[in-house]
Amino acid sequence: MSVTNGNTIRVHYTGTLTDGTQFDSSEGRDPLEFVVGSGMVIPGFDNGVLGMEIGETRTIEIPAKDAYGEKSDDMIVAIPRGEFGEGFTAEIGEQLLIQLGDGNQIPVTITQIDEKTVTLDANHKLAGKDLIFTVTLVEIAAE
Repeated sequence: MSVTNGNTIRVHYTGTLTDGTQFDSSEGRDPLEFVVGSGMVIPGFDNGVLGMEIGETRTIEIPAKDAYGEKSDDMIVAIPRGEFGEGFTAEIGEQLLIQLGDGNQIPVTITQIDEKTVTLDANHKLAGKDLIFTVTLVEIAAE
């Protein structure tokens, strides 16, 4: 039996950047469980597991467009420093959660601070990066 769209599968994985830097792994945790083709994982990961068989290990190279997308300048915004309140103390690289008008929250990273503005980047930290996953199929749970 091999993986097809609609299968619920469990995989162990290690994710690295093209320079070899590891950014995530299921090592020491339960395998990742998801429904193939449902959009629960990035598109390149979804497509990369198709046809795998239980026990198989595969290396999946995912270009940025099929991972977290390219970095978008539209996701970078300068906010007047006063919007953060009087005692605002933060550092470049710090992450914050910003609440949107619809009540949802998104993570942002502070990329610049000056006397007048705080620049926030809402791009995913892996946006614009090609990713490499080593994936081992543990189980095909259901269709």
